[in-house]
Amino acid sequence: MTANRLAPLLSPVQIGSLPLKSRIVMAPMTRSRAGEGDAATSLAAEYYRQRAGAGLIISEGSQVSAQGKGYPRTPGIFTAEQIAGWKLVTDAVHAQGGRIFLQLWHVGRLSHPLVQANGELPVAPSAINPEGQLYTPEGLKAYETPRALDIEEIPGVVADFRHGAENAKLAGFDGVEIHGANGYLVDQFLRDGSNQRTDAYGGSFENRARFLREVVEAVIPVFGADRVGVRLSPLTGFSISDSNPQAIFGYAAETLSQYGLAYLHVIQVGEAPFDFLELKRRFGGMYIANGGYDASRAAAAIRSGEADLVAFGVPFLANPDLVERFVHGDPLNEPDPSTFYQGEERGYTDYPTRDRVVVELPQS
Repeated sequence: MTANRLAPLLSPVQIGSLPLKSRIVMAPMTRSRAGEGDAATSLAAEYYRQRAGAGLIISEGSQVSAQGKGYPRTPGIFTAEQIAGWKLVTDAVHAQGGRIFLQLWHVGRLSHPLVQANGELPVAPSAINPEGQLYTPEGLKAYETPRALDIEEIPGVVADFRHGAENAKLAGFDGVEIHGANGYLVDQFLRDGSNQRTDAYGGSFENRARFLREVVEAVIPVFGADRVGVRLSPLTGFSISDSNPQAIFGYAAETLSQYGLAYLHVIQVGEAPFDFLELKRRFGGMYIANGGYDASRAAAAIRSGEADLVAFGVPFLANPDLVERFVHGDPLNEPDPSTFYQGEERGYTDYPTRDRVVVELPQS
């Protein structure tokens, strides 16, 4: 009965040339467990292997350059050691019949000199200080005012995304997702609250979307358009805002529609009103919805045409066999927030699966 009710969610689908066994996507989630040289480890390979039952896994964000790093122990994709680390992951996932995309990431201003090479300032479209604090190797620190990128530097940052995609292909990924959400660099260019440039990258919708467009056009030749996705978050992000998110993100979705991308992945949460169906319509291709879905809501969204696939974050974090639990109607494990962004095995690879029964022995 459960499987019938969830049939739309459990049905196979094809994104571009890539067949998926279901419409259940594991969302990208930073876990801060990279090893030496910010490389993924055998522990990460086990974490992703356990979750290969997803129709598609989107990896945690992987910085495309040293400059793109924002937090301790996040994995990169710009050195030979990092490629080798991620190869452990893709081999493990593929051995289980899974599919996995790498998320290409540059945090922009959401970083700190303590994380940057040689203590340099983070970069951004404009020298606007984000509010709040971030975790650094020396504990919580306030953000510092970033350095605005010179227009001559921007092609080099775009090239970093292309290089990251090339390395992702060497590491065996099935495709890549460009991280344009959550207040990171691509998002910073899109929004007028963080982009006050007066050159070709600021002001009009066309100019603010230029960086996103250039990154997409740089990455497509590596994998082909149908193995490239983009993630956006119109209403959410760290210390970021826009005066008219419906307009700028509608423009971005329509701009992306011309490329024949694998999908548009949208975080559908936020307090302000927003017409996500209009965003889906403007994009016109495969649409991944993300935002607090349970299995029933996800199946209903696919059945109604509100989404083509649905991404799950924390439920996958705490339930490596999430798809099987959905199929059988089993209860979900409770996540442990204290282990989301720190630690090793605990809260990472030790969540029980549905076939692991814990027997309590009687007290003697």
